[in-house]
Amino acid sequence: MFEYITTAIGYIAAAFLAAALLINGTLRFRWISAIGNVVFIIYGILLNASPVIATNLILLFINIYKLYKIYNLKEYFEIMEFRKGHEIADRFISFHKEDIKKYFPEFEFMEDSNRICFMVLRDMNIANIFVGKRIGDSRIEVEINFTIQKYKDFQVGKFIFEKKKDFLITKGITTIVYPKIHNPSHEFFLKKMGFIKSLGNSREVLIKVL
Repeated sequence: MFEYITTAIGYIAAAFLAAALLINGTLRFRWISAIGNVVFIIYGILLNASPVIATNLILLFINIYKLYKIYNLKEYFEIMEFRKGHEIADRFISFHKEDIKKYFPEFEFMEDSNRICFMVLRDMNIANIFVGKRIGDSRIEVEINFTIQKYKDFQVGKFIFEKKKDFLITKGITTIVYPKIHNPSHEFFLKKMGFIKSLGNSREVLIKVL
């Protein structure tokens, strides 16, 4: 029985490290890699394998150090508004159209005075594009809020909905509504950002009051 348990732990550790290599995004890579290191250390202890323990202790400390650096990294965020026909925004949407379809399959850029459109720059790189349509005086219905894979670590969301929420408030927006969610990971993200489910127009929506 002990042998089977030890073997299973070894496979679990290997699975974590393999999964880490398949993941896009430095933050998630470091977390999953660190978990894999911990499981490998347990595996090494059970086998009394000092090289396995020592190697993974070193890798674990490296991952912890890298995570510390990530969480304490000072990055520059900025909002840049745009309108339809903006060359860079149009190219961004075109380049990422396949990924956008996974989260916002019904998105089609329509412009009028009721829409708020902006990009989020992260260290001067385009990290996110946001388009929302005003519904009434103080509500906005999100048509797209797409962040590229590299920056899906919640920091852009925190910037839009928390740190820079005054940007929307000064435009008279106090409530943000997501009428449809097409991807479970997107729903998870929105709940982390403080959105809650509510009933609107006889259907369930996600809503956040700024």
